[in-house]
Amino acid sequence: MTADTQSIVEVEGLSKSYWIARREPGMAGAIRGLFRREYREVKALEDVSFCVKPGELIGYIGPNGAGKSTTVKILSGILVPDTGRCQVLGRVPWEERIETVQRIGVVFGQRTQLWWDLPVQETFELLIEIYRLCRTRTREVLKELQDLLDLGPLLDVPVRQLSLGQRMRCDLAAALIHEPRLLFLDEPTIGLDAVSKLAVRDFVKRLNRDRGVAVILTTHDLDDIEALCDRVLVLGEGKLLIDGSLADLRSRVTRLRSLTVDLVDEEAHFECPGATIHSREGHRVHLRFDPEQISTPELIGRIVASHSIRDLFVENPPIEEIVARLYGDYRLDGSGDARGA
Repeated sequence: MTADTQSIVEVEGLSKSYWIARREPGMAGAIRGLFRREYREVKALEDVSFCVKPGELIGYIGPNGAGKSTTVKILSGILVPDTGRCQVLGRVPWEERIETVQRIGVVFGQRTQLWWDLPVQETFELLIEIYRLCRTRTREVLKELQDLLDLGPLLDVPVRQLSLGQRMRCDLAAALIHEPRLLFLDEPTIGLDAVSKLAVRDFVKRLNRDRGVAVILTTHDLDDIEALCDRVLVLGEGKLLIDGSLADLRSRVTRLRSLTVDLVDEEAHFECPGATIHSREGHRVHLRFDPEQISTPELIGRIVASHSIRDLFVENPPIEEIVARLYGDYRLDGSGDARGA
């Protein structure tokens, strides 16, 4: 990787391993472990390199145990890598941690940085003191965040009484109160209902578009990735497998597209050269075709010319299917372990 002077995150050859103790089962194994303990090495990251430019919104995905959280912890200065080079906003995060965290924001979907028994407003006041912020400017920032996230009714409510969706909105505001240039989002929509998910996605999109805040989104909800991200990094077994657009990811796995046709006559015979029938449910026929072999307009023209239809629509394979096939190609299971790779 060649470092870009315009990048706000530069990662080159990053590696990190953990040593995990082995122990045989039962009392005998526990006793032997007291006198002679064996360890095995787990490579959380292995020679990972990538850059993030200002204003990018990147999806960082992979199966459980792939190394995503380890990467975020290194970039935020919590962990020190074994080897490799890393700069965040021009600083080495674990060497200049205080300066780094003053310019980044982090939101963990399963954890909160809010004080559990305090009202939300008092949490914000504490963060103002911790970051030593200018109160005049911070009042303007908070007013904008409160309007965007609809926090007005929540400010005097203790954090422990907030719903999950309400707490997530408050956590987003807390992560942005000091106006960071880079935001890490780790599973920000986990457990949220449909309305709250849409609200969080809309806010992140507007934050990135209007304020130019770069976002690295780590999630298992691939609808978040499809709705928000132009670029995707796929991690597996601690290695960076793919760095590209969603279109690159799809083409890497399959070029096929889906075409669903609703026939007028449920009993009508259906066939169409250039496409294969994937499944049929009554009057609805699901087709698969390769747009490099036959263009979409040509295929639709053939269908309309030879069949009476009520409706049709074309779509790409679901992103979940694409990623699942990608993991299968690299022989990764759901825990991030290799199956004979």
